[in-house]
Amino acid sequence: MERPYRWVAWAVMAVGALTAANGSAEPVRIKDLGRVQMGQELPLTGLGLVIGLNNTGDGRRAEFTFQMMANMMQHMSLAVTPDQVRVRNVAAVSVTATLSPFARRGNRIDVQVSSLGDASSLQGGTLLQALLMGADGRTYVTAQGPVSVGGFNLGGAGAGAVTKNHTVVGTIPGGGIVTEAPERLEQLDPQLVLALHQSDWTTASRVAYAVNSFFGEPDLAAAVDPATVTVQLDPLRAQPQALADFVAELEKITVVPDLPARVVVNERTGTVIIGENVSVSAVAISHGALRLKIPAEPNPDALAGNAAQVEEEPDRLHPILNSFDVGAMPTVRELVRNLNALGVTPRDLIAILQALKAAGALRAELIIQ
Repeated sequence: MERPYRWVAWAVMAVGALTAANGSAEPVRIKDLGRVQMGQELPLTGLGLVIGLNNTGDGRRAEFTFQMMANMMQHMSLAVTPDQVRVRNVAAVSVTATLSPFARRGNRIDVQVSSLGDASSLQGGTLLQALLMGADGRTYVTAQGPVSVGGFNLGGAGAGAVTKNHTVVGTIPGGGIVTEAPERLEQLDPQLVLALHQSDWTTASRVAYAVNSFFGEPDLAAAVDPATVTVQLDPLRAQPQALADFVAELEKITVVPDLPARVVVNERTGTVIIGENVSVSAVAISHGALRLKIPAEPNPDALAGNAAQVEEEPDRLHPILNSFDVGAMPTVRELVRNLNALGVTPRDLIAILQALKAAGALRAELIIQ
């Protein structure tokens, strides 16, 4: 019978094994490794009211909701006080969005709404006009429209209630209209800045080399730090149309990124991700009730003689792993194969990896989430 969770251990390590089996990483476009930094995204926030709820809005404990409603009505020349407002089809929400540095007046953007009070659901509601401001206090976007929560809430808050997804947070696709465009950073220096998503000296150097080779100009690009590559611009390329064409060509260039030797472990979920550059020194491990022996230097021409030999101790209901002698395993492929031969569970694998790191045999950074 197949050991419990054996397929889980294989699934969490299959990605690393397949990559190692290919021998090398695949080239990646510069467009996917980083972005051309010409301006900065602007986070926006504001307050608003969602109306039209089916008795799922804020209760009397959320006094600020009724204060907002009273202020709105007074703005529309209807004199009321917060105490006179008693409805359950309205909810106060926080409205947020992110404005691109290339947005122009009249563009539409997506906005997110989140309940501020004790509303049980925003399903079926419509956001009244809300002003979204930046950190400088200026209004850049006005938002309104029907809220999509992608779920439902049936039966109220009782024991028989049925809820799907998070119904007090929703989105309004295209619900924001840009009323003021953000100020773009001026090009003070005749150069473009490529900001890499993952900082790495080797990857930055490879990106600069690939750009120089593609355009045939040895001094065009330079890696100034692990996350930044600068590309020089001559006056011709700095023209708007020429710049767009140049950036389009630049983003198409492919580079093989360098991946650090890293093992990521999530003890809460039992997830283990092993990178392709992970290697293990020759070690002997004891853990559980199985024995495995693996040749120190496998011979690819003699597969039968290199097969792992597993011995199981008697009278054990759930044997796992007792001791095995492991030779040098230069890639994650051998590590995955040897541990899978034992049918270890993800929990066992996490314990083994931590012990290997403590012994100095795991040549990788171990990250525990």
